[in-house]
Amino acid sequence: MHDILINWAPQETRVALIENGAVQELHIERALERGLVGNVYLGKVARVLPGMQSAFIDVGLERAAFLHVADLHGAGHHGAPRGDIAVPVPIERQVFEGQTLMVQVIKDPIGTKGARLSTQISIAGRMLVFLPQDTHIGISQKIGSAEAREQLRARMQRLVATPDDSPPGGFILRTNAEEASDEELGDDIAYLRKAWAAIKAQGLSQPPGTLLHQDLNLAERVLRDLANDATQSVRIDSQLQFEALQAFGAAYTPSSAAKLELYRGERPIFDLFGIEEEIARALARRVDLKSGGYLIIDQTEALTTVDVNTGGFVGARNFDDTIFKTNLEAAGAIARQLRLRNLGGIIIVDFIDMTREEHQQAVLAEFRKQLSKDRTKITVSGFTQLGLVEMTRKRTRESLAHMLCEACPTCEARGQVKTARSVCYDILREILREARQFSPKEFRVVASAAVVEMLLDEESQHLAGLSDFIGKPISLSAEPSMNPEQYDIVLM
Repeated sequence: MHDILINWAPQETRVALIENGAVQELHIERALERGLVGNVYLGKVARVLPGMQSAFIDVGLERAAFLHVADLHGAGHHGAPRGDIAVPVPIERQVFEGQTLMVQVIKDPIGTKGARLSTQISIAGRMLVFLPQDTHIGISQKIGSAEAREQLRARMQRLVATPDDSPPGGFILRTNAEEASDEELGDDIAYLRKAWAAIKAQGLSQPPGTLLHQDLNLAERVLRDLANDATQSVRIDSQLQFEALQAFGAAYTPSSAAKLELYRGERPIFDLFGIEEEIARALARRVDLKSGGYLIIDQTEALTTVDVNTGGFVGARNFDDTIFKTNLEAAGAIARQLRLRNLGGIIIVDFIDMTREEHQQAVLAEFRKQLSKDRTKITVSGFTQLGLVEMTRKRTRESLAHMLCEACPTCEARGQVKTARSVCYDILREILREARQFSPKEFRVVASAAVVEMLLDEESQHLAGLSDFIGKPISLSAEPSMNPEQYDIVLM
């Protein structure tokens, strides 16, 4: 069983999934980063541009949005034939100024450009995408074999059938629908049809410029996607959002809404299980294990590596047992860190080398068992010849580090900076280079305090020797705001 805590603020929503008193998953959404893609508006045609085969649509945003003929529902499926090619009907014969249109944002506004629109509406669910104006059922090409896709299509055709023979609408199955049960798919279909009915009802009663539908925010997705039979409670610390979630849950997810609780404690909700400290630890490179061992986690562009070390663990009877127990503990810790940090793509785990085959198999079995708790698709290979475990974890969203951090401007994301001595020698070489081209009265070096201190102390002899060689004085100035690798040589 697990609990879900929601910490809400106008600028940011944070969600933590707690199991056995420990944080298992973290989800963060920032208001400024949500964008408009997926929003459905009731728009009014402001201007038709036949030369560009486009129209400007007023949807109530700061700038008029842009609709191209290719993004009109059914464009390219009709029109006068020219030879073997069907010519799309010109936009001026499909829309007119003052017309009211239901449109969806397919590209956010950038710079001076308004949002790009489509009249082909699609609503994203947990496992399905609903296309209310279509009738076909599409299956992601990433799903299994052609046979598996056909079986899924047959299941979907049975599930989407309506008792009154009304149009069932079109559906696209995403990759995470591959293992879904009929009940889960049925819930998603019901949710999406309810959402579409609400959009249509609003479209008939609201004026142009109204936002009819927006992709669910993180708190709503908690009720739809995260809360399940194993959830004991969903606690939120905002009265306003609690009431909004109750209304959403009553309409779409009654079983999850029943678990909603308003948190009224004096302590911040994320202090209950030390979640703030857990977030800080989830951004660190090193993860300490209870036994005294530790993990080193490195994210690179191509893959993530996890290195397991015994550290100070000497609790077992012999060295083999020490290694085995550290690896067993690491298996659980790694699985949790992958969820917590939301690490995706290729992951290489370097467990401590084990000499006994049964130890290897036991660690691999424990690792697979711990990874089975993950709701994200994972594939794990056995140990390679080099003793590494290769695995992949599906990328579903940005990792925690990419969301909360940026590349260090000092080291340019190398993870290290030159030593003060290396920078001193760079400076001495640069002064010699400059002295061959210019002849100032004096060279002034502006650098960080550590570099200036070294030039005055341990490297003072080399600095004095260079000054004598070029026949010019060299003065030093410490600049506190400079990073360790920065320096400037001023010609006085």
